[in-house]
Amino acid sequence: MSSAGESSDTESSSYLYQYVPSLAAAAVAIAIFAILTIAHFYRLIKQRAWFCIAFAVGGLFETVGYVGRAIGHSNKDDRDPFIVQSILILVAPALFAATIYMTLGRLIRATNGAKYSIIRVTWMTKIFVVGDVLSFFIQGGGGGIMASGDPEKLKLGEKIILGALFLQIIMFGLFVLASIIFHYRMRKQRTPQSYDPDLKWETTLYVLYAVSAIIMIRNIFRAAEYAGGHNGALLRVEWPIYVFDALLMALTMVIFYWRYPPAKQLKVCKSEFSIEVPRAQMVDASGRFKEEISPEAGH
Repeated sequence: MSSAGESSDTESSSYLYQYVPSLAAAAVAIAIFAILTIAHFYRLIKQRAWFCIAFAVGGLFETVGYVGRAIGHSNKDDRDPFIVQSILILVAPALFAATIYMTLGRLIRATNGAKYSIIRVTWMTKIFVVGDVLSFFIQGGGGGIMASGDPEKLKLGEKIILGALFLQIIMFGLFVLASIIFHYRMRKQRTPQSYDPDLKWETTLYVLYAVSAIIMIRNIFRAAEYAGGHNGALLRVEWPIYVFDALLMALTMVIFYWRYPPAKQLKVCKSEFSIEVPRAQMVDASGRFKEEISPEAGH
């Protein structure tokens, strides 16, 4: 009987952790992500930046995910906390990405720069967010298969997650390309709306570049992790997930909070998207724009 029990324990350990999760590292991650998540929820509510909700929820996923790893310290073979940490930490960056995509779409509209976008602005957010949501559910499904307890399905789950990560990497690459082209064209021939000092369109773009690059590095790491398989070097030790995932995602949250999107300026009504600039509107030498009202305007 005892030998059968030992065999069962060995089998369960084979598809869960290959090490004892660090309680101290998990506790630090929980504290950091909890503070950052509270800060993001506070800011989005204060500024009514509802398009940033997905970002804050991503922080919540990170927090709960590392709670699962903390529980795993004393319950290494408990499947439930393993599933929680595996799925939530894996899919959280997809929620960060959703807000990043929506921010670019709103920024293009707020600057009246739709003509500078390589993707039709009415489709931009839809294309990127749909791709992101698809990646989100595929990763979640793959994580669920891996954590199901069936060793035979382990490789299937790894392949599914790997495919979703590659989809996310491709979407990020296309997003960055679209951002750079829009940025170049806007700098070459700026619209009057882009001179609004409160919009800070260029600063917002630089923030999007920074957080996109960080998430891209993280996704490449996770892709390499799953490409190596369950017995690969990256899954046999714990430190890579804190260096190449937790640290990078915390940095993403810090940067995005530090240079938060100007929510008020990005709340552009749909009817405003197609408004053309009046001919009498001009930009002065100081970079501010002014309007000269024609005599016909009052009639």
